[in-house]
Amino acid sequence: MSEDFQSDCTETKTLTPEESRALEYQNSRVVSDHKANLLEIQAKKHWDLFYKRNETRFFRDRHWTTREFSELLGDNGPQDEKVLFEIGCGVGNFIYPLLEENFNLKVVACDLSPRAVEFVKSNPSYTPERIKVFPCDITSNEVFDNVQADSLDIATLIFVLSAIHPNKFLACLQNIFKLLKPGGLLLFRDYGLFDMAQLRFKPGNKISENFYMRHDGTRTYFFSIDFVKQLFEEAGYIIHVNSYIHRRTVNKKDNIDVPRIFIQVKAQKPK
Repeated sequence: MSEDFQSDCTETKTLTPEESRALEYQNSRVVSDHKANLLEIQAKKHWDLFYKRNETRFFRDRHWTTREFSELLGDNGPQDEKVLFEIGCGVGNFIYPLLEENFNLKVVACDLSPRAVEFVKSNPSYTPERIKVFPCDITSNEVFDNVQADSLDIATLIFVLSAIHPNKFLACLQNIFKLLKPGGLLLFRDYGLFDMAQLRFKPGNKISENFYMRHDGTRTYFFSIDFVKQLFEEAGYIIHVNSYIHRRTVNKKDNIDVPRIFIQVKAQKPK
């Protein structure tokens, strides 16, 4: 399997007639209000079950993050010591490759799933001197019990906001804003509008506009550039980068060529 990364763009994908019909067909049967409320109440349970089933095997290590976000590397000089907060750390697929590249980085990390947090701590590379990790709902005030306001240089929100209910997007971004130092950065990457994963959902999976339920009870949202701009600016950020990332996942042996659309943002708390 190889990945061919294409250039960034700010234009929303134009749907083919077939893709438009697929999206319309999703509306023929949507998730009931009762089921949608239950999914919200049981969000932590579903993610804990996800990590119980998959343990550390599901996600690959994210070596691509420093290529996409050079801000994560620094210059490894004493004057460049920084504190990074990873929201939605999973089992550490982002933390551990990054710490191997940036020796002067200290990491604070959290995840909704207590089981995922325990996997981070059980990693042979775990060192309490460099990593503080705890279970937390980032949309609630409980995060302030573990992280001080105005204490972070960088925060990362990578394929995490999409798993949160849209009604809580703003609360999540506002909490992170309070934790960042003036001038601190939020690095964001998530699923873009009309990504192939969105187009493939069948009737019975759609919760609301651009928001879907997976078969395991976890949820995912697909973001447009305009919606992201509105959210981040309402939360107080200055946006430096806001673009779609188009990528193709290619496996010539199996004749697989899957187009993917992600959205990438670099935003700053005003100095």
